[in-house]
Amino acid sequence: MRNTPNPGPFVPRAHAVSQPLPYPLEREWAEPDWRRLPGYRDVSREDWESAQWQRAHTVKNLRQLQTALGDLLPDDLLASIERDQAERATMSMLLPPQMLNTMDERDPWADPVRRYMLPALDDRDAQWPSHPLATRDSLHEADMWAVEGLTHRYPTKVLAEVLSTCPQYCGHCTRMDLVGNSTPQVDKYKFQVKQPSRHEQILDYLRRTPSVRDVVVSGGDIANLPIRVLEGFVSQLLDIENIRDIRLATKGLMGIPQHFLQDEVLQGLDRLARKAAEREVDLAVHTHVNHANQLTPLVGKAVRKLLEMGFRDVRNQGVLLRGVNTSSRDLLELCFTLLDRAKIMPYYFYMCDMIPNSEHWRISVAQAQELQHAIMGYLPGFATPRIVCDVPFVGKRWIHQLESYDREKGISYWTKNYRTGIEFDDPDALDRRFEYYDPIHSLPEAGKEYWRRFRIAPSPSPVT
Repeated sequence: MRNTPNPGPFVPRAHAVSQPLPYPLEREWAEPDWRRLPGYRDVSREDWESAQWQRAHTVKNLRQLQTALGDLLPDDLLASIERDQAERATMSMLLPPQMLNTMDERDPWADPVRRYMLPALDDRDAQWPSHPLATRDSLHEADMWAVEGLTHRYPTKVLAEVLSTCPQYCGHCTRMDLVGNSTPQVDKYKFQVKQPSRHEQILDYLRRTPSVRDVVVSGGDIANLPIRVLEGFVSQLLDIENIRDIRLATKGLMGIPQHFLQDEVLQGLDRLARKAAEREVDLAVHTHVNHANQLTPLVGKAVRKLLEMGFRDVRNQGVLLRGVNTSSRDLLELCFTLLDRAKIMPYYFYMCDMIPNSEHWRISVAQAQELQHAIMGYLPGFATPRIVCDVPFVGKRWIHQLESYDREKGISYWTKNYRTGIEFDDPDALDRRFEYYDPIHSLPEAGKEYWRRFRIAPSPSPVT
């Protein structure tokens, strides 16, 4: 062993340094005072915390929006929302008071929650409201239905769309082809099979398909399914031997947490949690929060109830939306608020899907890659969300998994390692490259010109 001189006493040198996002969080953890909004000035705490009151006073049209916000709603914004509802919106208006209360009434034009829950025509990209290759069912989920409402896209996982309504409607909804009321732009698809029969068909398929171990129960939103129906369906899932993971999907956990604090709902969910534990099945809730402002103590209270029952986890699947959360500061603040205050695990951030009239929300793959880089190292590894691109006919891919990338035209190319449910007899499915398209506003001028020419004379597929 080499004999080396003693280097002397250890002198600590590292210390905390200034970072782009200060920590601990500085934002107040308090329910916004709903009484500041003209329509809710006389609402008691008892009413505000009632799910029945929240549903009865959900904003469904411009008149109700005016009543709720009064003179805090600028005339020009009201007019722009009205035009958007008539000319561009793919989702009808539906906002519980709880969600409206998380908007900043001092500057509603710039408010991030308003930007995606109450889109205005002036928010949209006037030149490119839609990508030329945007489609109503952009992920082709209905193409992959094994039975109506059951998407079998992944080898061991399925998506069960058990209903087609939500307590709130997001402007960027990827299931805009199915979910909610028709709009002047979109006649929605309606399930043809009645709900009890459809649920039984889903269960029967899963009983006959032992390769499926993981079921996402979604819609729509499970917060709109009566608890007795939800409990009955999930309980039957738990009876299927091959099902090992069940995820209940609900934005309503944030949009109307009052629903999950009702005695009847808590009792039903508690019975499911106990049965899942007995069956050694992981039962979790997935929610959808896009901005830190949407998290309040009522959301945290509902989450804690679920965790105390024994739910495996409550995880967040947000969507990257320009003007809402596409700065590293906004994304990190959301993740820390989820983790520290609401006890929700940051899980995924999806790139906004290529539905009609969504170009103004979308960012490029390159911008998503920059965001992933920018948030690394701040959060624990288990709580660092993965930014993913949901590639049509492929599925979720981490945004660094692309095979190649034409940045001028904004076309990224992706491969896959499994067949979707409609490729069971396609020998070439694993040898193809699949395309995803950046928003045109993000491209250099040469790329924009390419898509102008494509729009005038579209070819069967983009020229590469």
